[in-house]
Amino acid sequence: NPEHYTVFGKRYHVLKTARHYDKRGIASWYGTKFDGRLTSTRERYHLTDMTAASPELPIPCFVRVTNLENGRQIIVKVNDRGPFAANRIMDLSYVAAKKLGYTGKGTALVQVTSIDVKNPLEETRRNFAHHQPQLYLQVGAFAIANNASHLTLKLKHLTSRNVRVLHTGHLYRVQIGPLHSVSESDHLQAMISRDGLGHAITVIG
Repeated sequence: NPEHYTVFGKRYHVLKTARHYDKRGIASWYGTKFDGRLTSTRERYHLTDMTAASPELPIPCFVRVTNLENGRQIIVKVNDRGPFAANRIMDLSYVAAKKLGYTGKGTALVQVTSIDVKNPLEETRRNFAHHQPQLYLQVGAFAIANNASHLTLKLKHLTSRNVRVLHTGHLYRVQIGPLHSVSESDHLQAMISRDGLGHAITVIG
């Protein structure tokens, strides 16, 4: 695996190891258009294989993916690069997305967790307290409270959604939400970028 690569002018950094990887974000899926094409590991992508693409995980590796909206879990082999759309952390094969129950709407809020590569298919189901996840956009994180306040005022002129400031550790995090959908998140992110207010990232609570 290279340390980094560039797609559409954006540089992506590849993690040295998948160990201890545990991340929440938005997953999409890819289907018939890519069926039969070579993946980044030179394997063929097939709709019916339990595989996935990640922009940052070393490949190949195995991960557990949990749909936070319904509690369903699967294990997939990460053998491709992508997705390269903003605020997406994983592309799943059609059958993997179908098992997680989101092929109809295109995206899902997920948790991606690394597993033991020696026995990937023997991993036990991870239990967690299932609750409806909440989607936020984090627009900035500041060491100085006044900077967070200034950004908050600008965002309140941009959207009618709730804007909050979370003081965690030494940082004041400015977040918009909870949001109703991924499409609303994408729309807001585009507006924030257009107005030069920063680079928003997805946060799932």
